[in-house]
Amino acid sequence: MTGMTATAPLTASGRVRPLAWAGQTLTMAWRSLVAVKHNPLELVDYSVTPIMFVFLFTYVLGGQMAGSTDAYLEYALPGIIVQNTLFMTVYTAMALNTDLTKGVFDRLRSLPIARSAPLIGRITADLAKHVWAMLLMIGIGVLMGFRITGGAGGFLLGAVLLIVFAAAVSWSAVLIGMLAGDAEKVQAFAFTLIFPITFTSSAFVIVDTMPGWLQAWSDVNPVTHLSDAYRGLLVGGPVAEPVLWSLVWAVGIAAVFCPLAMRAYRAKA
Repeated sequence: MTGMTATAPLTASGRVRPLAWAGQTLTMAWRSLVAVKHNPLELVDYSVTPIMFVFLFTYVLGGQMAGSTDAYLEYALPGIIVQNTLFMTVYTAMALNTDLTKGVFDRLRSLPIARSAPLIGRITADLAKHVWAMLLMIGIGVLMGFRITGGAGGFLLGAVLLIVFAAAVSWSAVLIGMLAGDAEKVQAFAFTLIFPITFTSSAFVIVDTMPGWLQAWSDVNPVTHLSDAYRGLLVGGPVAEPVLWSLVWAVGIAAVFCPLAMRAYRAKA
């Protein structure tokens, strides 16, 4: 932080130069990641909760849902990872809300840095945490018997798709974090949205088992498209259409929420 007290390189219009902006953003991202070192309990949310999801869904629901835990793990693990990715965007909203209410952004505003650097830095750091949680869940799944039959290419493409979607959804989390009065309201509001969206998708069950009216929603649910795409990339199956729709949803979510989130951020930060 002290390294940014010097005047930042500016363009003729007074804006921070792109390279300087990138450096400031990475510094802010590193600030968020280093905070885990001083607050190890934060890592619990990104480690214990994902592991708990995998164990509970597999061993509690597996026999009932698929007849065996191995069969259900192969189907459900990609959906569990998708669900966890969406839940983790709530942490972005809560962290930003906490920084706002505690005056952190007021102190950052006094530094000669781009105003967007703290925000983009926070999102970047949280995306790194998404990668950690995803790898952890995949590792636990492999130890439990899950096999990535889609090969290294499918694994890497699936990871990229997941991070792209998480980045898009993060903008809705930013907006919630900016508008909510405190972190508790952030959590309540965000979880109220995420739970019904994830549980009315193909993340955990086959859509054909749902009532007809619910199938109609599930077929257009973005979590269904993302779960089907990620599952297909990891274990094989149709991927072209669900990947395309996942990207369409990601672009649409970012296009709607990014401008709204940035407007709310500039008004408060």
